[in-house]
Amino acid sequence: MSHEEKSINRQRKMMFFLLAICVLGAGFTPYTRIFLGLLLGSSISFYNLWLLQTKVQEVAEAVKKDRKPKGLGTISRFAAAAFGIIIAVRFDDYFEIISFIIGLMTSYLVIVLDFMIARRTDSA
Repeated sequence: MSHEEKSINRQRKMMFFLLAICVLGAGFTPYTRIFLGLLLGSSISFYNLWLLQTKVQEVAEAVKKDRKPKGLGTISRFAAAAFGIIIAVRFDDYFEIISFIIGLMTSYLVIVLDFMIARRTDSA
């Protein structure tokens, strides 16, 4: 398994772990709206992370084959975030908008944590 595949697997495992924490928090704490907002935002963030990972793999393959790479799918990731905002605003009795926005940023936190873990294990 290549370094990139290991990184992708680590990032997906971390996102599943965070999603599980959000589900448990929504089910077993009195802060249901906050955890549901985090869950919605983190779910869309996980989808965006998956999109980004597949697009990066496609770009890498295109570069290996000396073809012009396509884009990284920025518009589709923005559209997913906009769809999540529409859901959070429409059903504001269930979702906290601030926690949704925080949840939307979790994939970037996971990417940074994975980078730090990879750097630490490579240097050791």
